[in-house]
Amino acid sequence: MRVYAGMDPQLPLVDVAAHAQRVESLGFDGLRVPETIHDGLMVALLALEHTTRLHVSTSIILAFPRSPMVVAYAAWDLQRMSGGRFTLGLGTQVRGNIEGRFSVPWVAPIEKLREYLLALRTIWRAFQDGTGVDFEGEHYRFTRLQPYFNPGPIEHPQIPLLLGGVNPRICRLAGELADELATHPTNSSPRYLRELILPALVKGAERAQRTTSCALLAGSPVITGRTEEHVARAREAQRQMLAFLYSTPAYWPTLELNGWGDLGRRLRALTREDRWDEMADAVGDEVIDQLVPQGTYDEIAEILVEWYGGLAEAVSLPLPEDPADDQLAARVISQLQAAGA
Repeated sequence: MRVYAGMDPQLPLVDVAAHAQRVESLGFDGLRVPETIHDGLMVALLALEHTTRLHVSTSIILAFPRSPMVVAYAAWDLQRMSGGRFTLGLGTQVRGNIEGRFSVPWVAPIEKLREYLLALRTIWRAFQDGTGVDFEGEHYRFTRLQPYFNPGPIEHPQIPLLLGGVNPRICRLAGELADELATHPTNSSPRYLRELILPALVKGAERAQRTTSCALLAGSPVITGRTEEHVARAREAQRQMLAFLYSTPAYWPTLELNGWGDLGRRLRALTREDRWDEMADAVGDEVIDQLVPQGTYDEIAEILVEWYGGLAEAVSLPLPEDPADDQLAARVISQLQAAGA
């Protein structure tokens, strides 16, 4: 089982190198860099530049505000300079952000993303083979790549494509065209993976008649710490985060699957009334218990294997808040990696 670390979206760029080096020193297989207030490709560059073994994935950058050609160039450069340690993670975001924050039209997102992935593969083949590019779809058209603008071949041209997904349609697309699917923190319970995600991946693979499967990365948050007291504090922080996330209707399928549909609507109403301080109280213990794996560092490896063994190829583990606990986390990482051997 592979183990990935994340990164605080608010982390200043000046601190990215040290964070990536700490992740690498603990033995993590990879680092997943988010995109909120920083350009995810820029963050990935910093992380790759200051590590030697660590695999780095954008998780995720937004596809539609960027041309596939622009992203193809950036990913090619990152793969070349890192010696094959880069994964390009893409997502759609929600309509309000795409239209209101980036001034980009929201048109048939799944169909458009499908073309996006196909266009990337076409462009990368042209880079590697030194040929022109010929791609014409409904949403994207690339017909010009003079030799002067072709960066040329690289040693590891098969750049893995990762999709971030919640709903079955994007999961089917991942099964058809992507190398990996990373689930969202709100939609990563074993039941959700088993009943909704994995069947969608299979349908996508069947459509493409693929012989290799799309790897599943469980994006669940993990509550852990040195002692039960540390776990309890982390649990309350996670309660607040879940309250915020589940106020968004796009993340309600997990709530509905478990019979908690009213919780999402209640949280949504609280946000509209600006009653943010009351939201965490609405998330009961049963929600956290069923959706988030939790335990001390002595317990959490076994718990994660119990939750995700046989379902996911990779899991996430938070870095300790106190660096004095780094060796405890390193032991958990080794245990998880051995469990998948």
